[in-house]
Amino acid sequence: MRFSERAFARSGLAVASVALAACTSLGEPFGTPVATTPASTPSATAKSATGAAGAKPRSAAQATKPMPSVRPAAQQTFDAARQALAAGRAAEAERGFSALTKSDPELSGPYANLGLIYRHAGKTTEATAALEKAVRLSPDSAELHNQLGVTYRMAGEFAKAKASYEQALRLDADYAPAVLNLGILYDLYLWDGAHALELYDRYLQLTPGGDAEVQRWVRDIRNRTARKSAPPQKEQG
Repeated sequence: MRFSERAFARSGLAVASVALAACTSLGEPFGTPVATTPASTPSATAKSATGAAGAKPRSAAQATKPMPSVRPAAQQTFDAARQALAAGRAAEAERGFSALTKSDPELSGPYANLGLIYRHAGKTTEATAALEKAVRLSPDSAELHNQLGVTYRMAGEFAKAKASYEQALRLDADYAPAVLNLGILYDLYLWDGAHALELYDRYLQLTPGGDAEVQRWVRDIRNRTARKSAPPQKEQG
């Protein structure tokens, strides 16, 4: 079975590990898997977005970039909202993050979390707006560009999704979730098996522990390619 964007996520709600001043990790996005279709058939259904599995640490340039100062009260509100989200109280978490976007609009973390909350609720328009804002505030975050790409894909904006994944990879060429998501976009939505195969292979190189599911996808593409290139069988008289 094939999913669209791979969810390096657990079923149900889980706290999104997003820093308050800038998105340094999206290691535990939340999302509930939905029905999928066989690998050979393009699918409009999806899991939620990838997290930061396989990501490298932030570069020295990113780590030393000045970040907005954070008020202690804002940090407390942010932490409380994340705790609420971890406990499955999404409405409470949404209120906390929304309050921070008004009191401390220069911080990207609240917008990033809101984007994931909205996307999980199927509010793609709101999710897109929140994640676009988060990206504007933290343009050097590969994680955020990847998450925005997933949201664009869910909205059917394939060109924008591709651009977001590619921007994530310009920021971090070895950011595995974006490599995989771009491969899936080529495979299921752009119908370009050659590019998909290249990206799946690259993803597997970035995944020392292996990934049996993606390995099956690779075999599937290669089998399809072999069938197309095989000479036609002669009828037996």
